[in-house]
Amino acid sequence: MLPNGTIEASQVWKRFRADRQRMLLRDEIERLRNRMRGRSDRGWRWALSDVSLKAEPGESIGLIGTNGSGKTTLLRVLARVMYPYAGNVDVLGRVGALIEVRAGIHPDLSGRENVYLMGSLLGLKRKEVAERFDEIVAFAELEDAIDRQVKFYSSGMSMRLGFGVAAFLEPDVLLVDEVLAVGDASFQQKCLERMRHVLAQGTTLIFVSHDLAAVEATCERGVWLRDGMVEAAGKVADVVTSYRGFIEEAAEASFTSTGDLRLLKAEVVGSNGTMPRTQGTLSCRLVVESDRSRAATLFVGVSQGPATPIFALRRELGLAEGETDIGWDIARLPLPHGRFYLWASITDVTDRELLPWQPVTRFSVSGPRLDRGPRGIVRPSPVHVEAAWRESPNGNRS
Repeated sequence: MLPNGTIEASQVWKRFRADRQRMLLRDEIERLRNRMRGRSDRGWRWALSDVSLKAEPGESIGLIGTNGSGKTTLLRVLARVMYPYAGNVDVLGRVGALIEVRAGIHPDLSGRENVYLMGSLLGLKRKEVAERFDEIVAFAELEDAIDRQVKFYSSGMSMRLGFGVAAFLEPDVLLVDEVLAVGDASFQQKCLERMRHVLAQGTTLIFVSHDLAAVEATCERGVWLRDGMVEAAGKVADVVTSYRGFIEEAAEASFTSTGDLRLLKAEVVGSNGTMPRTQGTLSCRLVVESDRSRAATLFVGVSQGPATPIFALRRELGLAEGETDIGWDIARLPLPHGRFYLWASITDVTDRELLPWQPVTRFSVSGPRLDRGPRGIVRPSPVHVEAAWRESPNGNRS
């Protein structure tokens, strides 16, 4: 018999019927036309298509993908909130799930009553819940509101209560959706630390998030869902890298120059035209076309995909009518091994955008890998810093 904490989902399919249209005359006429043409308005949308997932007790898996890719649907199937159309799903042991902010929380009950109610639903005795009650309340930071009805809680307070119950009542399997985004940065860090703690106790974790850094820092394996299908699965660093590449290419394709300037060329190279290297020289070049001469400000940044750059540069410049060639060098590139994007924007003297902030080209860097930690878990680092190291055995200094 398989141990508690084991997850086995094999060839899971899940579909939803298309939303019924409005009960208006023009909609009825359109449906009649479709039927006369042999088209059906009773279509189905597949949310999951032949998805398989297996996790051993104590494993951590990050589910990533764009909105609508099927991540939350798969989590709900694992939590037995809904059932698959086809396939087999086995989740052994007690399951703690935080899929929606107020999932499982009764608004007319107080926070205290909800803690005991959720504990009983998880199969715990009242005494077992009472032993962990103070920890849950302290973690959720609800000491002054625990006896207030939950319907008067903010969404952040409800999320803290739900996560505290799910994580502190010792589940064999912990399912966490993107709800952590509701909390502030301090509480998000507490949640990540708590997830690492329950992992160390042997709990199996399935973590859904758009925060790729949090997924890399928490999970050993990754699964990328795309349109309800598994696009990639394996080591979390490899899966996240593949997903980032997809997002970057989509972002690059979606940006078009709609300002007063036209970007003609963008390139990034290392020394002598080779691949850029950590602590080596990075040479960048932009060619823009302007309809007239003007004073402008160039903003450039380097990112791993998102619009927020790892570092940014600013330069006042004068654009000529026609083409202007802009180049710059970074003497000691502070980036580790990986793939990055160059973003750029140009504004005039009134801060009006002439060229919108957008990714203009991508490049790879050869250098040291800073992302491998214990058990293969990633410790992502966006920059490489040189340091003078010293070691003194037995505390002696020379």
